[in-house]
Amino acid sequence: MEREEFKQKALKSLEEAFEKIGEYEAKKEMAKEEVKAEYDTILGKLKLKKEELQAKYNEAMASSDEKWEEFKEVFDSSMDSFKEGFSKLTSFFK
Repeated sequence: MEREEFKQKALKSLEEAFEKIGEYEAKKEMAKEEVKAEYDTILGKLKLKKEELQAKYNEAMASSDEKWEEFKEVFDSSMDSFKEGFSKLTSFFK
């Protein structure tokens, strides 16, 4: 995948993940009382991951091709972490 194409895909994925974090933040009060602490922990980890990934994205946009390749690997791994975290948060409402 070309750098520009990946850049657009990555930005779209980041925006979607960040939007979902906001949605889960809004749903926090609807979680059952006995799981709120774990919900907060997972949500906190996702927010931290969001900040880290945003910083890496910004760095990658201004970096060399070598750094760009590193970012692609980090990005894919981070998106998997987001999906896993979102799945766990969703399970609290079942």
